[in-house]
Amino acid sequence: MDLGIAVMVLSVLAGGYMAWNIGANDVANSMASAVGAKAITLRQAVIIAGLLTFIGATFVGSHVTQTIRQGIIDPSVITDPKLILLGLLSALLAAALWVFFATVKSLPVSTTHSIVGAMVGFGLIVGGPSVVNWFKLLGIVVGWIISPILSGIAAFFLFRVIDKVVLSRMDTLGGAVSTTPILIAIAVFVMTLSLFLKTPLSVKLGITGIFVMLVPLLCAFAIYGAAWLFLRSVLPKLNISGGEEIFRYLQVMTSCYVALGNGANDVANAMGPLSGIYFILATGSASTHVPVPMWLLAFGGIMITVGIFTMGYRVIYTLGSRITQLTNSRGFTVDFSTASIILSASMLGLPVSTTHAAVGAFVGVGLAGGLQALDLRILWKIVVYWMITVPVAAATSAVIYLILSTIFSGW
Repeated sequence: MDLGIAVMVLSVLAGGYMAWNIGANDVANSMASAVGAKAITLRQAVIIAGLLTFIGATFVGSHVTQTIRQGIIDPSVITDPKLILLGLLSALLAAALWVFFATVKSLPVSTTHSIVGAMVGFGLIVGGPSVVNWFKLLGIVVGWIISPILSGIAAFFLFRVIDKVVLSRMDTLGGAVSTTPILIAIAVFVMTLSLFLKTPLSVKLGITGIFVMLVPLLCAFAIYGAAWLFLRSVLPKLNISGGEEIFRYLQVMTSCYVALGNGANDVANAMGPLSGIYFILATGSASTHVPVPMWLLAFGGIMITVGIFTMGYRVIYTLGSRITQLTNSRGFTVDFSTASIILSASMLGLPVSTTHAAVGAFVGVGLAGGLQALDLRILWKIVVYWMITVPVAAATSAVIYLILSTIFSGW
């Protein structure tokens, strides 16, 4: 077999394996709160997440992506396209192996940080310390710290507000009817704006400039009116006895949004390097930004979905059941806080992690019920895995690169 074909076959397998692991680990970001609060069953969660993640990856994901994620490696230092190709392949394999190991342990890790660490590993081997953008890496580390802190604070105070205006009232249903249209409107605004700003959706729809902000605002007002009318005209006819039941529907809505966003954003962690490898094999040259064929996005979406169906339950169980006990209002707070912090950080240019933000929101909601409401042992395990993600992925990538460069030395 021609070595170029062998490299491409191995790369497709590695990209698919990485996408599979993304689905298995990251699905908890969207569905753990809904399952933990019993808004939906685990089977319903994986079906919903699988469908929405595939749609997000295939139709909302970027058709032009960075081959070297987050600009962590200076491409001008490594000029040989074959070295970059083997480095991208090493990074894919290393990141996938680390995420798989964490998933087997039922612990959530950042797939973005995994691929970044893997990039650092092969960069150090090929170009030395000067090839790594250390300032950029420092920003990622800072994002790793601030993501859970900000989302935890947001979740803590949001749940306190919900508790005061809805749950602590004698008539929780009346409090929910008065409050939830506002919460729905804000949630729709955040979700729509986030999809426009974090994915290429606005460009695909021809929504640019001031309309990027105006369209989500109009959607929010429209949803507010619809929710207000629904809760006052239709709700009395339904057999709903308390405010928590209303939050169940809100929680499912926000969980669906996070699943769609996960597919749109995280598919690049697998298909970005794979697209770079495909581009190098097809053209003989390397580029920091390359087009991603629709079939690659669809392939990534399929493999992420397979990961959700086969192993997604492991991390869902950890986030949804082991950190703190959840209700529907608490689950809604987790999803809403995560989405809000990710959007705000993106607008400010801060490199934050959805996984870290989600865990922080779980902690914030738990702290609203007192420190005793948290399982500190599982939290410590999660933090340890976060701390070692970049160095472990880097070391693994370096070893894999040395092995691959030996195998393909005559290519």
